[in-house]
Amino acid sequence: MANFADKDNLPLRGEQLQQHIDKALTIEMPDSWQFDVVYKLFQRIFNPVITGRERIPDSPCIFIANHSLFALDGWILGPVMMKEMGIFPRGMGDRFLFTNERLADFVLSMGGVMGHPDVCDALMENGEDILVFPGGAHEAVKPARQMYTLQWRERYGFVRLAAKHGYTIQPFGIVGPDEFYDHLIEGEELPDSALGPILRRLGLLTENTRPDMMPPLPLGALGTLLPKPQRCYIGFAEPLDLAQYQGRKLGKRQLHSIREDVAARIEQELSALLLLREQRRRHDGILRRVLTL
Repeated sequence: MANFADKDNLPLRGEQLQQHIDKALTIEMPDSWQFDVVYKLFQRIFNPVITGRERIPDSPCIFIANHSLFALDGWILGPVMMKEMGIFPRGMGDRFLFTNERLADFVLSMGGVMGHPDVCDALMENGEDILVFPGGAHEAVKPARQMYTLQWRERYGFVRLAAKHGYTIQPFGIVGPDEFYDHLIEGEELPDSALGPILRRLGLLTENTRPDMMPPLPLGALGTLLPKPQRCYIGFAEPLDLAQYQGRKLGKRQLHSIREDVAARIEQELSALLLLREQRRRHDGILRRVLTL
């Protein structure tokens, strides 16, 4: 999922962007046997635990959370929020997800949209629930030492847009997806590893490649590429209602203050979820314990 960038830094605009917005506004919550199968499969494998759902207001929200390795959290959150909570989160994703027509149509059908301010504006005007991971790709490729840490840098787009529309920000944390895979080699170490020359020959590593944006080499269940069946914990914090700011353009200090408040609430949820997981580990079956070693 994407963070919001400034409009001037986003090349997609005009008719192509409007077509995407028009199509996004026609999408409704998936209701098919295929989607039910995916939900039941994920429910069986990852067995999510949800806390704090009573805190979510009835009004439309922009849901803000920590991002997990390889952005796999969206595959857990979407089905859970739709099937168990009746919420259709419009997850805002990186533009590369929409460069291929078939992939773009699939992502749209599941509620995903392009992470562009104009798209968010249109969805908010339509009263949609929106899902944003401000850490974007940085959090999705982070090394193991930064597990469950927020890496938002100087990103304020979600606060700016929420204030503009008087939206409610609903912070939440998710624990589990960051541990679907071990890190055999960290992305930042790949250029100097034995795989470096191979990646260069394949054109996957060039002088312009940023090591901090390279994903780690993953190792999943029993040494395969299948994700470990880590039980997922999702905790919703107290929401922030920004109705008082509707139509106003906030200054840098206000944006920073609200963003830090949101981050603190997410970090508090992450701490509580990690503790809850430790307290409930004995309830996990033997097979789950073995496959998550």
